[in-house]
Amino acid sequence: MNLRTPQSRRRLFRAFTLVEILVATTLGMLVLAVVAMLSLYGARSLAALVNYTDLDTKSRYALDVISREIRQAKAVIAVQTNLPVMSLTLTNTDQSAIVKLTYDSNARTLVLSKTGQPDLTALTECDNWNFSLYQEAPTVTATNIIFYPATNNAGNLDPTLCKLINMSWKCSRQILAQKVNTESVQTAQIVLRNQH
Repeated sequence: MNLRTPQSRRRLFRAFTLVEILVATTLGMLVLAVVAMLSLYGARSLAALVNYTDLDTKSRYALDVISREIRQAKAVIAVQTNLPVMSLTLTNTDQSAIVKLTYDSNARTLVLSKTGQPDLTALTECDNWNFSLYQEAPTVTATNIIFYPATNNAGNLDPTLCKLINMSWKCSRQILAQKVNTESVQTAQIVLRNQH
């Protein structure tokens, strides 16, 4: 004998209503949207961190190679400061080797050329590269650091007076189709040790 009434049977087979399904679906979609946004933010942050580390490593390598060549140089023999191509040309102590740094703003590269050796692309993805020439190491006073530009008495740039080169550059990459500066400006001051 079955003591259950028709009403109690309906409660046993009761399912979700349409409203309950819509509320549950909406809440599930909101949770998935939040998870997707957090994943995208995390991926972008990780890509920026990886880019920063990679570009910083490449900049340190470029600085090491370039500074070694400049320190061994005797004199600056030519400069070109007009974009799209800038260059700095040096010679070594016995005049047998010419070292040239060439920055191409269209290709975003800094290339090191040395007599008798293949060209070395020191930097890629380089947005800008600048250099300044100075006569000697800076004078440090109590309140200032004074640099003396490598200029002659008429105020014109004279590369033969150069004893110190100040260089700076900035690199960047695209992350998820947006250009992001993932490296700060790198700056170096390098003294020509063999210049008399």
